[in-house]
Amino acid sequence: MGTVGRSAAAARAGSGRLGQVAAGTIGNVLELYDFAVYGFLAPVIAVNFFPAGEGSFGVLAAFAVFAVGGLMRPVGGILVGHIGDRYGRKPALILTVAGMAVPTVLIGALPTYEAIGVAAPILLLILRVAQGLAVGGEYVGSMVYLVESAPEGRRGLFGATATFGAVCGILLGSTVAALLHAVFDAADVATWAWRLPFLAGALLAVAGLLLRRALLEPDRRGRDIVRLPVAEAVRRHPREIVALTGLTVLNAAGLYLCFVFVATWLQQQAGLSAAAALAVNSLNMGLLLALILGFGALSDRIGRLPILIGATIAGLVLAVPLFVLMRDGGLAGALLGQFGFAVMVGAFGVQPALMVESVSGPVRVSAVAIPFNLGVGVVGGLAPLAAAWLIGVTGEAIAPAYLIIAASVVSLVAIRSLHETGGRPLPP
Repeated sequence: MGTVGRSAAAARAGSGRLGQVAAGTIGNVLELYDFAVYGFLAPVIAVNFFPAGEGSFGVLAAFAVFAVGGLMRPVGGILVGHIGDRYGRKPALILTVAGMAVPTVLIGALPTYEAIGVAAPILLLILRVAQGLAVGGEYVGSMVYLVESAPEGRRGLFGATATFGAVCGILLGSTVAALLHAVFDAADVATWAWRLPFLAGALLAVAGLLLRRALLEPDRRGRDIVRLPVAEAVRRHPREIVALTGLTVLNAAGLYLCFVFVATWLQQQAGLSAAAALAVNSLNMGLLLALILGFGALSDRIGRLPILIGATIAGLVLAVPLFVLMRDGGLAGALLGQFGFAVMVGAFGVQPALMVESVSGPVRVSAVAIPFNLGVGVVGGLAPLAAAWLIGVTGEAIAPAYLIIAASVVSLVAIRSLHETGGRPLPP
C-alpha cells in the first residue's frame, strides 16, 4: 500500500474511532445534563412541586427526590448489565438513551403542585425513578464499550472520554441554567422558564439515538455467553466488586457535591447571585474537561493507581481549606476553591479504564455496574441531601467538606487493595 493509501486508511480509522467515542459519550451527556439541570434548579423545583417550597423544607424535598433517582441506579445497572453481557453492548446503549430521554421531557411538561396538588411531587418522583433505572446502565455501558474499543495503549484516554461526556452534560446543564437566569427574570424562571432546559433534552436524545444506531458491536468471538451475568460477576469477582465500590465513593461525592450541589451552596452560603454561582461552576467545569482527558492520557504512561492515590490524598488534606476559600473569598475565592476540586475530580477520569480492566469480558458490564452504581447511586445520589441536612444540623457552611474527607478515606483504602492494570492486556 502506498503512502496515500496508508494515509486514507489511517484517516478512516481515526474517523471511525471518533464516531465510536461520540456514540459512546452522547448518552453520558444526556444523563448528567438532566441530573445537573435538576440540581441547579432545585430551589425553583422546590417552589413548584412542594408545599412551602420556598423554605428549607422545599429544597430538602427537592434533593430527596434527586436522591431517589440515584438510588434506583443499582437496579438499573443490574438490568442493563444483564442485557449488555447477554445480548450485546449496542442494544443496551440504545435502550438507556431512550429510557433517559422520555422522563426528562415529561418533567418539563409536569403540572405543578398549585395545579394538581400532591399528585405533582408523586409524578415527579415516578419520573425520577424511571430516569434512575436508565441512568444505572448508561454510564457503565458506555465506559465498557469505549475501553473495549480502544487501541492498545490508549485505554486510559478512551475510558476518560466517558467521564468527559458526563462532565459535558453537567457543564451543558450549568450553562443552560446560567443562561436561563441571565435571559429571564426571576419571576419567569420560577413560573414557566424552568421547563425549557428539560424540554430541550429531546434534542440530545435524538442525536444519541442516531449515533448509537450506527455503533459497531465489539467482537465477542470466543467469549462465553453467561446465562445470569450478575450472579456470575459476584461469583468471579467478589473482591474486585468491593474494592471498585470503594473506589467510586470519592468520585461520586466530589462530582455531585462540588459540581452540582455547590451551585446552590454558593448562593446560600457564600452570598453569590444565581448567575455568578452558575458562571463559576461552568468555567471550572470547562477546565475539568481538559483535566479529565489529560489524566486519562497520563495514566497510559505512568499507570492508573498513582494518579488516583494522589487524588484521594488531596481530598483528605484540602477539602476544608477549599470550602473555606469558596465561602470567604468572594467570586475569586469561589473560582479558585472549586478549581482545586476540579483537579481532584479530574483525576478520576482514570477510573473507567481501571474498572473495566479489572474484570473479565463475559460479565464485564455487570461486574462494573454493581460497584459503580452502588457508589454513584447511593453516595452520589444522597450526597446533596446529606450536605443540606448536615449544614442545617451543624450550622456550619463548610460541612460538605467533612463528607469529602470521609469519602477520601474510603476510596484510599479501596485503591490500596487494587492491582495496577495500566499497560496490561484486557482480561478475556
